[in-house]
Amino acid sequence: MSAAARRPLGVTLIAVLAWIEGALNIVAGVLLLVFQHEPSVRTAWSSSTSLITSAILSILFGVVVVLIAGGLLRGSSGARIVVTIVQLLAIAADAFTAWAFPDQFAWAAISALISLIIIILLWTGRASDFFRSH
Repeated sequence: MSAAARRPLGVTLIAVLAWIEGALNIVAGVLLLVFQHEPSVRTAWSSSTSLITSAILSILFGVVVVLIAGGLLRGSSGARIVVTIVQLLAIAADAFTAWAFPDQFAWAAISALISLIIIILLWTGRASDFFRSH
């Protein structure tokens, strides 16, 4: 059996950014729950049910993202596939946004480019070796 490949910087960067995103989602969900009775928070939602649902979904999404980020750091092929699918969906959404809202074209193009870079970083060169060896 060959020695495990070292984790490339690009994979580490993607995982760390994903972990930060997940942590921020968890914090945002918790803060929504903590401040759900504040008038300024309540006015942003049509009902307390939608606020609580949003908070819980934000926390759950954050936990899933943190777990996937951990999977990327460990070289999990499943985590790499999940991230790739999410990025492909993001590219499709960006294409729709650029088509439906031409004034948003530049932001949609930048977002799509970032998604494409993430996919490239996860599937080429040293990253492929890393995921294959784990």
